[in-house]
Amino acid sequence: MKRQVETYLPTKYGNFNMIIYADSADDIKPHFVICHRKLDLTKPVAVRIHSECLTGDLLGSQRCDCGEQLATALGIINERNGVVIYLRQEGRGIGLINKLKAYNIQDTGRNTVDANTDLGFKPDMRKYDIGIQILEDLGITEIDLITNNPRKIEAIENSKIKLNDRVPLVIPSNIENEEYLQVKKELMGHLY
Repeated sequence: MKRQVETYLPTKYGNFNMIIYADSADDIKPHFVICHRKLDLTKPVAVRIHSECLTGDLLGSQRCDCGEQLATALGIINERNGVVIYLRQEGRGIGLINKLKAYNIQDTGRNTVDANTDLGFKPDMRKYDIGIQILEDLGITEIDLITNNPRKIEAIENSKIKLNDRVPLVIPSNIENEEYLQVKKELMGHLY
């Protein structure tokens, strides 16, 4: 995997550079980075490693807090000259089709963890090694990780990247995602 292209991207959150990472220029689903234009590598960099959530990030789904987490993280990296790494691993790594099948199972009363296991998957199939490779390529050696997920913390702690601090990313629940967030806390160990 390598950098394919980098360009200036002004957004409503701030002015960033967008960097695309893929094995080849033909990759139709590359990972990407939103990077503050004044990235300072002499101090810990605020970093969000965000896994794709088409329903939340793009459509504003209320079933999860993903879209709001991404928007909040973009605000944080604008304020702190940081980075969002966007990994293309939809639905905790099971893909969009299976994620929607899991939604249907959840609608029968099963929780998000049970729905994934009912489909034959682990509760969370995501991997963060690509995110770590991207951090290394960017020259980032020390971070303040914007996360509630203990698996992301563990991935960084088991890498060459120094974890300086964890920045909580707490999004208020709504009627549609209250149980989902509780399951993430109780069964997946998310830190709020």
